[in-house]
Amino acid sequence: MRKVLIVGAGQAGLQLALGLQAEQYEVTLVSGRTPEQIRGGRVMSTQAMFGTALAGERARGLNFWDAEAPPITGLRKVVEKAGEGRVLDWRGRFSRPAQSVDQRVKMARWLELFAERGGAVEYRGITASELDVLAQRHDLAVVATGAGELGRIFERDAQHSPFTAPQRALAVAYVRGAAPSPDVPDTGLLRASSMPGVGDIYVIPGYTFGGACDVLLYEGIPGGPMDCWSDRPGADEQWARMLELMREHLPWEHARFAGAELTDERATLTGGVTPVVRKPVAELPSGAVVLGMGDAVVANDPITGQGANVASRCAESYADSIVARGEQAFDRAWMQQSFDRFWEHARHVVTWTNTSLRPAQPHVQRIVAAAARHPEIRDRFADGFDDPADFRTWLLDPEGAEEYLRSFG
Repeated sequence: MRKVLIVGAGQAGLQLALGLQAEQYEVTLVSGRTPEQIRGGRVMSTQAMFGTALAGERARGLNFWDAEAPPITGLRKVVEKAGEGRVLDWRGRFSRPAQSVDQRVKMARWLELFAERGGAVEYRGITASELDVLAQRHDLAVVATGAGELGRIFERDAQHSPFTAPQRALAVAYVRGAAPSPDVPDTGLLRASSMPGVGDIYVIPGYTFGGACDVLLYEGIPGGPMDCWSDRPGADEQWARMLELMREHLPWEHARFAGAELTDERATLTGGVTPVVRKPVAELPSGAVVLGMGDAVVANDPITGQGANVASRCAESYADSIVARGEQAFDRAWMQQSFDRFWEHARHVVTWTNTSLRPAQPHVQRIVAAAARHPEIRDRFADGFDDPADFRTWLLDPEGAEEYLRSFG
């Protein structure tokens, strides 16, 4: 039985651990927190997951919340300009519903499941020197956390990392008690509202302790009015500020959320993400090599909602590569090839996300405007959240965009 070490118990690490466990690998998982600590901790993400990623979970029997989590059936895209109000407002449908389950709920349950099935879990932090020792005792060592010292053992890939600092000031809140839309029915839709010069506000139907909720993500442009979290406000103060920003810049949404309350005392989060791609293989002082996965090697701003999806796709891709390797050595060349296989998907996510962090190019603006007139465009745009590779021939290519628009006459 081949022995695999996985460091990190988030979406990527746990999904890979559970997948390999089902294939009879001897998996040791290192988690910095116990299930109880995860449940009692602060929210970690917005984690909207789309059709392909959810199908992967269901195939492995990890979909414990389908009956409780509200299905996300499509995308409502809004552009709001100061002094003009809503200048664009359309709805696109997803081919397959999406879902957002609080990772405190999900990761804690998956971690318990892994242990229940006989998996070995070590609850502790781990240094690079400790990783070096452990890597030599296993056939394969995988690092699935980009935080702290371990995140720095993988070299930055400058070719695919144009930014050296966060491009958005982020704020997240989980709330209950929002009113329904007074104008158009949008129950079950992921609402994405852009405010030029200010930033974006996303409202995601979600599930957390106690039932359904709304997950709000603020993507503030640095130096703008939504860049106001550097003092790390407490939960109630943060929600009060989020409401005030919504009242000023998105008044129709504020009317819905004025009576909403946080789901719990740890339901808020602020910070920023520096988008980065790192080289997937790190060599430790002993000469042992380890493979990076998830946000250890590909970290995106959440503006395109791809974090948990990329992690899930990485877990499935790596699991397939590991099983296909059989009894052969997990050497440096195999590690690079395994990452390259995953990169065929992830590169499209990185391109789309980094493009979305910059001002919209004219051809993108024309496509988004045309979507208001053509259901085919808005549905295809919505489904791009599940398959970002589709964007490369039209949304992310000026010539392809013009050809695509001409097809509509």
